[in-house]
Amino acid sequence: MNVIEITDINAPELDVYARLTERELRHPQKGTGLFIAESPNVIERALDAGFIPISLLMEKKHIEGQAANVISHCGDIPVFTAPLPVLTQLTGFALTRGVLCAMRRRPLPSPESICASARRIAVLENVMNPTNIGAIFRSAAALGMDAVLLTPACCDPLYRRSVRVSMGTVFQIPWAYLGETASDWPEPGLSVLRSLGFATAAMALRDDSVSISDPCLAAEEKLAVILGTEGDGLAASTIASCNYTVRIPMSHGVDSLNVAAASAVAFWQLGR
Repeated sequence: MNVIEITDINAPELDVYARLTERELRHPQKGTGLFIAESPNVIERALDAGFIPISLLMEKKHIEGQAANVISHCGDIPVFTAPLPVLTQLTGFALTRGVLCAMRRRPLPSPESICASARRIAVLENVMNPTNIGAIFRSAAALGMDAVLLTPACCDPLYRRSVRVSMGTVFQIPWAYLGETASDWPEPGLSVLRSLGFATAAMALRDDSVSISDPCLAAEEKLAVILGTEGDGLAASTIASCNYTVRIPMSHGVDSLNVAAASAVAFWQLGR
């Protein structure tokens, strides 16, 4: 093991954990093309999916404890360690899961490649909260979605919190972006879905909405379930361009669910 005791939190090799912005981490042309995986279980799933580790950061007690298996699978990469207060000062947050791993990003596939044989996919429009992104991915993987597509304004699924909340399912279910700029959605992106043979179901509360249990939805050979941003939901232009507008029936005067909760209901019903 290549264990390195941290003596200087300003050392450049620790920048990935402490000083690189999400923008720098995300875009290889502007930064390093790395991401951070948190917790041994999540790191294991990333390794199983073929992602390349660069370094590890953890409390010393985890080296022969909960991180031992991860370390054994990472080869001779640096394992940076320090007492918890030092790590908290370095990262700016408490390492409640004990272990961080800097990993190299891979080129993203195209929507066409991951949806070619898919029957049920999730499409996320401008979902910006990393916790919601992670929860949606976990539900998508567990409840029958074959792939996830995101509009360019969505939060990065490889943002540290998104990865952690997803429990590593961001490494298990295929995903891609529908374009690179805001102008690529909705019509260009919806055109891609149509060209791939998908009927589109906009999750929205409207007078013309059909119930999520409508048999017409289950009968569609290929269906894209489209969910909107927190608060405002889907854009009116997106809803108008979809084949269906779909609602989840509510009780007790509740008007809607959080997008992550709504996704779980929609995926369970429509992914069967």
